[in-house]
This record gives sequence, structure tokens and C-alpha cells, in this order.
Amino acid sequence: MTPEKLSQLAIEAMGRAYAPYSGYKVGAALLCADGTVYQGCNIENAAFSPSNCAERTAFFRALYDGHRDFTAIAVCGGKDGVITGSFPPCGVCRQVMREFCRDDFKLYLVNSADGAYDAATLAELLPRSFSAQDQMSG
Repeated sequence: MTPEKLSQLAIEAMGRAYAPYSGYKVGAALLCADGTVYQGCNIENAAFSPSNCAERTAFFRALYDGHRDFTAIAVCGGKDGVITGSFPPCGVCRQVMREFCRDDFKLYLVNSADGAYDAATLAELLPRSFSAQDQMSG
């Protein structure tokens, strides 16, 4: 799976977002090591805190199906579904990624509707992070 194809799947997922309060629609496409892809979108709630980000939606779908080995995720977003720049994952999503992914996990931050992206690793977006291994060795 190329980063470009993964980016297009994230753009597709953004179209399913439920964002009546913020208007910010976000899509994600998570690549598993076996080539399976899970899409996710953000789902807002009137109480705000029960809302769920696109990245976590994709991860939770994959985890439910038994996947535990991930290689990359593409993420895009923007007001009213219009991509106007990179839309990096929030801190909670980064920590969920840290739970299941290695430092070299790739993130493709889609920054235009044609699928152009900026690439980063999880280690770059979440340096000196706290992981499951830290919890188990403490």
C-alpha cells in the first residue's frame, strides 16, 4: 500500500465524519502489517468529551478484529471537510498509537485534497513517550 493510496482512503473516510458541533471533519486510514486497511472518521457528541477522533476509530475497529501490528496511518481534516493543511493527531490519539505501535510507525499528514502529505514517525510526533513496555517494567 503506497502512502498516496492510504492518503486517498483517509480523504474518503473524512466524508463519513459526524461533526455537527465543530464542523471539523477528520478521516484516517490505518495500515496493518498484513496489508489490511481500516478507515475511521471523527464522531462528535453534544457533551463533547464522549466524542471520538478518526484515528482512534480506525484503531479500535482494527483492534476489535484482532489486529495488533500496524505500520502506518494517513490522517486528514479540515473545516467543513475542506483540507487546508496538515491535521496532526491529538495527544490522546498519539498515546493510543504509542500503546500499539513502535517508534518507526509512519504518519502521513495529508495537507491537500490531491493527497499530498507530510510524513513523520511516531517518535518524531511523540518523543520520550510512555509505553506499555514502561508500564510492565516499572
